[in-house]
Amino acid sequence: MNQQTVVIGMSGGVDSSVSALLLKEQGYRVIGLFMKNWEEKDDNGVCRSAYDYEDVRRVCEQIDIPYYAVNFVEEYWKQVFTQFIADFQKGWTPNPDILCNREIKFKVFLDKAMELGADFLATGHYCQNLIGHDGHPSLVKGNDPNKDQTYFLYTLNRSILSRVLFPIGSLEKSEVRRLARQHQLATSEKKDSTGICFIGKRDFRSFLSQYVAIQPGNFETLQGKFVGKHMGTAYYTLGQRKGLGIGGAGEAWFVVGKDLERSVVYVEQGADHPALYCNELVATDLSWVGEQPPLPFTCQSKVRYRQNDQVCTIQSIENGQAIVTFASAQRAVTPGQSIVFYDGSTCLGGGVIQQPGPSYFQQKKALPA
Repeated sequence: MNQQTVVIGMSGGVDSSVSALLLKEQGYRVIGLFMKNWEEKDDNGVCRSAYDYEDVRRVCEQIDIPYYAVNFVEEYWKQVFTQFIADFQKGWTPNPDILCNREIKFKVFLDKAMELGADFLATGHYCQNLIGHDGHPSLVKGNDPNKDQTYFLYTLNRSILSRVLFPIGSLEKSEVRRLARQHQLATSEKKDSTGICFIGKRDFRSFLSQYVAIQPGNFETLQGKFVGKHMGTAYYTLGQRKGLGIGGAGEAWFVVGKDLERSVVYVEQGADHPALYCNELVATDLSWVGEQPPLPFTCQSKVRYRQNDQVCTIQSIENGQAIVTFASAQRAVTPGQSIVFYDGSTCLGGGVIQQPGPSYFQQKKALPA
């Protein structure tokens, strides 16, 4: 039998552990590969990734597969982290997970897997790689709607998908946990990682202040009324309610916009204030899994992870910019985040949100749409 080789990206979590187990049971020759992207020691002088690698070692030895580690700290810094900081300096709220998938996991990491003689790279993402009606691979939502991760993977094209496997995409998280416990894997009770890997459990503000010049300023209403002092525009994102420190009577305050030149964060009261909503947006850095659809094109979309699908129309694409309109107004559309397009359960692609508009906020502040 011509046994195919799969390199599985092992993170030290339960999802990649069960993915490796399933691949082994399916008859593949499986190689575990741990990727180190960030280097920082904890209070005990140990790099945090060392703990995850120890879990990888334990699982790989349990299921009897070889395992290796690769260091992509330099690549991650240059291709992900510097862009993350640059976006914050523009006043955006970036999503480094999407950039990491595009530049690291499914580029340099994929190349490394191929160097090791792999037929496929596999990961523990909750999504599916299925052959569409046209005979090409398609990126399809995972069967667990609460865990689907296609939002973070829209930059994967057909060429990449033809070399990638997602072993747990058809499973629900509860089943993944059950399998891990049934086989007594070392990671069976390990909690899921959350947040941005290079920040970890530290205070976000103190971390960001090491890399971004922070200038305190004023909270103001759209009418120019002073309502408080803020610690720096980079610390706040559209729609944010918690952590503003603005008291007083009435409904809660929400961030509705920024003026970086004046170091002003605009706020208004009420979760449904009109300034939080817009009916269209401009997206750039577009990426398609397959062919770009004919325009105008009506489909579904998400402007944030785990949002319910929203009906939208991609009206036009000119000079790399897409104009997207929505059937119903969208709340807190945030520059730096991504809009991801769907045809039912199939992910078509997406782009980075450059600006919402025209919006109530722009009209009140006389900003260009």
